[in-house]
Amino acid sequence: MKRQIIQIDEDLCNGCGDCVPSCAEGAIQIIDGKAKLVKDALCDGLGACLGDCPEGALTIETREADEFDDEQVQEHLGRLKDEGAGQPAAQASAPPAGLGRHAGPPAGGCPGSRAMSFQDPGAGGGGDDEAGTRTSQLRQWPVQLHLVSPVAPYFQGADVLLCADCVPFAVADFHRDHLKGRALAIACPKLDEGQEAYLTKLVSMIDDAKINTLTVMIMQVPCCGGLGYLAKEAVNRAQRKVPVKQIVVGLQGEILSEEWT
Repeated sequence: MKRQIIQIDEDLCNGCGDCVPSCAEGAIQIIDGKAKLVKDALCDGLGACLGDCPEGALTIETREADEFDDEQVQEHLGRLKDEGAGQPAAQASAPPAGLGRHAGPPAGGCPGSRAMSFQDPGAGGGGDDEAGTRTSQLRQWPVQLHLVSPVAPYFQGADVLLCADCVPFAVADFHRDHLKGRALAIACPKLDEGQEAYLTKLVSMIDDAKINTLTVMIMQVPCCGGLGYLAKEAVNRAQRKVPVKQIVVGLQGEILSEEWT
């Protein structure tokens, strides 16, 4: 069958391994100093690894490939776990108190892109008044759309906030008024590459993670409209339908419009 699948340019790859932990299926491993796709059937083609390569060696291509096979993935992950897969001790340790961890392949690479779910902010301390220290409402890591897995636990049945990069800097009460109670993905429709991968991920959030609602927050500048387009196109392509709200923010943080689309 012809489908989307990861392509690795070995001439560009420097073997750093940053892409490995982003692939929840363990489809990418460092072999002979280069990142390699272990087997076509292990790659879902969603592109969760794309944003981790500092050399730009990873792309999504459409070609003849074996169908993605979740049963083979589970067997493969079991073998990796048994073998240890060269996992550094620092990454093998349990997460700090209050953190959960989305199951991924036990492999090396950048720990900053490993998926984690945070404790419900409402269960912790910290005040929310102007005089006190405010509690962060962020519920997961990572947040950049290239880095997140669309089927991570924190997206399952969630109200999702798809936010342009600049919005949180403009909106003073972003955490309290908009992020609280939502899973987050951020992107820049003008500067980010690989936006077809963004579209694929959003469709997967709708159909596979079965998100509840999708709220898109963009700035009033024209280029930001591309993020709203991606959301609408994802809904059009998805088999499920979810309510989509678009919020437009002014350059000084004021809410200019807020409507369900």
